[in-house]
Amino acid sequence: MNVQNLNTFDPFADAADPLAADDAGRQSYIHIRIQQRNGRKTLTTLQGLPKEYDAKKLLKAFKKEFACNGTLVDDEEMGQVFQLQGDQRAKIFSFLTENGIPRASIKLHGF
Repeated sequence: MNVQNLNTFDPFADAADPLAADDAGRQSYIHIRIQQRNGRKTLTTLQGLPKEYDAKKLLKAFKKEFACNGTLVDDEEMGQVFQLQGDQRAKIFSFLTENGIPRASIKLHGF
């Protein structure tokens, strides 16, 4: 008795993994988002900043410039995420563009 169905055959073995990150073909964006907390309280998040910038110094500059509190959160998927209190989207956008980051690489999300 010969059973052919027990042979291992993967029909998708030659296909590329669609979930694999191909950084060479994709442009990485800086994402600025707002999240609603409770009531009128909001939280602004910034992610995707290039590694060449010192995150701690940048956070200190954000906190001093915008007069708000903030923190750095290490996420497995997103990398380092800045969290700032309040709606700081426009201020962060203008701060980053004034300091040499092109407008085309920044995505502004929210209401």
